[in-house]
Amino acid sequence: MRKEWWLLLLAGVLEVVWVSGLKYAATWWEWVITISIILLSFKVFIEAAARLPLGTVYVIFTGLGTAGTVIVEILIFDEPAKPLKLMFIALMAAGVLGLKLATKDEDSNEQAGEA
Repeated sequence: MRKEWWLLLLAGVLEVVWVSGLKYAATWWEWVITISIILLSFKVFIEAAARLPLGTVYVIFTGLGTAGTVIVEILIFDEPAKPLKLMFIALMAAGVLGLKLATKDEDSNEQAGEA
């Protein structure tokens, strides 16, 4: 997997962290950490978007953030794991995977055309 995809994965993980920080930060230093992670997340997102199709990057970034946040809420913060919620997270994950696979094919076709 290329570096850009790892950057996108990192940006998604950082999004999960800062979204949780927005909900649970209570002290000034927790807010400083949360804001720092927001800035880092968007910096990494922008680096990935510079090398990959922006629409794909945005959908994957928000999808990873959304699914990751729901999973963290269930596993760490004792939110109820409702079957319908899990089904929609699985559906979103399938869409994200499909976009990644489709983008890989487009990247390969572009590179083959350049050679």
